Amino acid sequence: MNNILNYKGFTAKVEFSTDDDVFFGRLLGIDDIVTFEGKTVAELKQAFQETVDFHIEVCEKTGKKLKKNYNGKLLFRLPPELHARIAETAESRGVSINEFGREILETAVK
Repeated sequence: MNNILNYKGFTAKVEFSTDDDVFFGRLLGIDDIVTFEGKTVAELKQAFQETVDFHIEVCEKTGKKLKKNYNGKLLFRLPPELHARIAETAESRGVSINEFGREILETAVK
């Protein structure tokens, strides 16, 4: 099951509430909490598109950035044994831990 919606470069994760009998979603990768909902899939998709359009409009009027800024740096806290295995694997492949991690993460999000 795919619970991700995309529209105009924005992504949202969608879930279903059995308590409320409604689909709901939240825009990802933005600085605000922006949600939407619908009783049917068609309503949900329409609400998502309207929400994205409204978010873009508000950001343009207020001068706010459309999406979060990311600096490209990640910090992971790992067990020392895992860190050692990652370092050894990267070294055996002739790349840095950073390059090895980038390759793995790129593969994971494709």
